Amino acid sequence: MNSHSKPARPQSLAGVRLRKHADYRQAYANGRKRQSATMSWFLAPQTPGDAVADAPAAPRIGLTVGKVLGRAHQRNRIKRRMREALRRHVDLLPAGFDLIFHPRRNVLTMEFAQLEAEVVRILEQARAEAARGAELSAATPHTPVLHARGAAIRE
Repeated sequence: MNSHSKPARPQSLAGVRLRKHADYRQAYANGRKRQSATMSWFLAPQTPGDAVADAPAAPRIGLTVGKVLGRAHQRNRIKRRMREALRRHVDLLPAGFDLIFHPRRNVLTMEFAQLEAEVVRILEQARAEAARGAELSAATPHTPVLHARGAAIRE
């Protein structure tokens, strides 16, 4: 393999998927909901316990398609289309953040190129918001709340 070749794209999202219900609940509790024409999405910082010391936490992605969007074959098609669009652009995911997508029914009928463009737009917006959040947290160091006797109170 020569040094000028591009790194191979991942074959699946298996390594970056949210799997546990508790992880989804935590992302919903710590994140903010955003809307687009084709889906809503949540961006939440990962908790310090999720990361290995001195290494930035790998980004994680979740996808929920509820029964309100149609029968099983329609929901599965929505998920397949979303996973493929995300797989192609997994490198745009912001490190240290969880991102959850809630697609709407129109994802089923829209052109794949449009869906892919929308996913890229959302990923770029999420990356910008994650960078902005990292700048804000670095600029305001955490100061512990002190008890009347001078002991720090855990938050």
